[in-house]
Amino acid sequence: MNREAIEEKLGELPIVQYEWIDSSELMFTERIRHICSTECPMYNTTWACPPAVGTVEECKSRCLCYPHALMFTTMVEVRDIADIQACLDTRADHEEVAHAVSDLIRAQGCSTMTLSTEACHICEKCAWPDGPCRHPDKMFPCVESHGIMATDIAEKYGIDFIGGNVVTWFSLVFYKE
Repeated sequence: MNREAIEEKLGELPIVQYEWIDSSELMFTERIRHICSTECPMYNTTWACPPAVGTVEECKSRCLCYPHALMFTTMVEVRDIADIQACLDTRADHEEVAHAVSDLIRAQGCSTMTLSTEACHICEKCAWPDGPCRHPDKMFPCVESHGIMATDIAEKYGIDFIGGNVVTWFSLVFYKE
């Protein structure tokens, strides 16, 4: 894989920061999953979220099949960070970037698995739990749905997640050559 070619293209995208990491460095925890089940309105409503994504152990196993990952962020300012819907309304631009980054890495001949933001909103009504995902090639499950502490790896690599009224979106593109 030609990282220089990918990094040149990353520079053309509205990515704030990125870091190449080994997937073994990620912290997986049930604590994050608990937040999904107790605080997120998308829990048990979509293929991109728990319980549809599997247990944290199953998610960890799936992620660790890919030895490497590219973590990247985009940021957007909102009027009120406490307005969850306003924050969620900004995620579509980040998802476009996530698809572009995943495509860049696949174009280098790598197999990829991408985790991105919140729950999938491709379909007006998700097929979960009655049928299979209609767009598995377009749907990126949520980073947190896999029990991954994005802030842990961000702190390790100095990736900023600014406070105030700035939303920082994280994605991980796992890959193997």
